Amino acid sequence: MFRKRSARSRRSWVIEQWDAVGLNNLFTNTLEKEKKMKQERVNIFYVVCMALIIGILPVSSYAATANEINASVNASLDRFVKQVKGAKEFLDAAKGVLIIPGVIQGGFVAGAEYGEGALRIGGKTVGYYNIVAGSLGYQIGAQKKDIILVFMDNEVLKKFRTSENWKAGVDAEVTLVNVGADESLNTKEFKQPIVGFVFGQKGLMAGATIEGSKFTKLKK
Repeated sequence: MFRKRSARSRRSWVIEQWDAVGLNNLFTNTLEKEKKMKQERVNIFYVVCMALIIGILPVSSYAATANEINASVNASLDRFVKQVKGAKEFLDAAKGVLIIPGVIQGGFVAGAEYGEGALRIGGKTVGYYNIVAGSLGYQIGAQKKDIILVFMDNEVLKKFRTSENWKAGVDAEVTLVNVGADESLNTKEFKQPIVGFVFGQKGLMAGATIEGSKFTKLKK
């Protein structure tokens, strides 16, 4: 048998329930505020990074025309094929290849990266993209590098092309490759859907990362 609550105990029970609901709402609102503040800090960070890098670069370097991008992409592919054994055969077997030549990395306390390139399928350009990335830590000056993403899977390539702001490591994992001077891409077996390469004038760069880099389609 259930005991009948007195009017006073019922009021106490109702107050306890309201307090519980209030605490839950307060906890939920606090989490939402913290999430919003974190996103705002991330947005500010990217704005600061882009302001830094735009201050370092001349206007002509980040406002390239389609013809200029294609010329830079061709030069980047030529360097890649000359520097990496088996690169041509590897690229020919790809479903699509994104080439971002001359990516500028620079800054001071906050670093930033920016570059523009093209996505090619079957050797033909099907779209233009930029890369934006930021990092924290002491750094000074600027350096250039080329980034190539090789798509080995049609579904992953399709998702990339239909995404507005595709982020490496979030929307898909990118496996960066660093082959030795005596190694060839033909001797390696790649099962990953996206294989990436970061290289400069002296060849592939060891220890490079593009985790968190954002790729956005451009109108050219």
